[in-house]
Amino acid sequence: MSLAARVTMLIYITTNFIYRIASLRLCSPLRPKQRGFAGQAGQTCVLRNARCMQRAKKRYGFTFVEVLLVVVIIALVAGVGGGLYAGTYKRMLVEKAARDLVLAAKYARIMAVEKQQPCEMRLDVANNGVSLITTQWNEQNEQMEQIIVRDLYCKPVEFGTGVIFEDIQIVPADSEARTGTDEEQAIVFSPKGTAQSALVQVGDGTNHYTVSFSAATGRAEMFYDTAENVTIGTTDLDAE
Repeated sequence: MSLAARVTMLIYITTNFIYRIASLRLCSPLRPKQRGFAGQAGQTCVLRNARCMQRAKKRYGFTFVEVLLVVVIIALVAGVGGGLYAGTYKRMLVEKAARDLVLAAKYARIMAVEKQQPCEMRLDVANNGVSLITTQWNEQNEQMEQIIVRDLYCKPVEFGTGVIFEDIQIVPADSEARTGTDEEQAIVFSPKGTAQSALVQVGDGTNHYTVSFSAATGRAEMFYDTAENVTIGTTDLDAE
């Protein structure tokens, strides 16, 4: 059953249930000012109130059908709400993974410009995560070595449950796009603020986000779409 059909049925059952509850009107007893009435009018009023009291006693509480309606309403609300929550939660996990890629790209660009040395954003396909790699002088062996960036602003990130790299397209220096999902790929950010053009698609099989990396500006932009519908390396310069 579709979501629209569920909502329509829920509204109909709820309205019907409220109408049934409102129809359970208890008749009030004979008012004091009516006790002094004599004649036929007084007798009619007494009989009418007596019949109302009898009907009220018979209709005291809720019937089995009404209780069943309440159970059905609760089940419908739980079903609709649970389905919406599950779908929204899965999409949020994919969106968070895409935003982690965008934030990592911003930090990699800043680090490359400030330190005036290349910074790699490494895509770990095997573990579905991303980390930044930079070089640092090792005083013990007196040579440069690569280290994983771990500080207050950046650290290795792993995607949520079910979120994976679905497509990776990186344009190397020879301008030929390299596609696929190797176990480990990297996007290099240069000290000039530029980067390799790339498209990275993450998803869970149903929801798909694509992050586009611009070579000219080194900036990343997120799209709620698949990689085949996004042009590699596109960026809105007016929005920068």
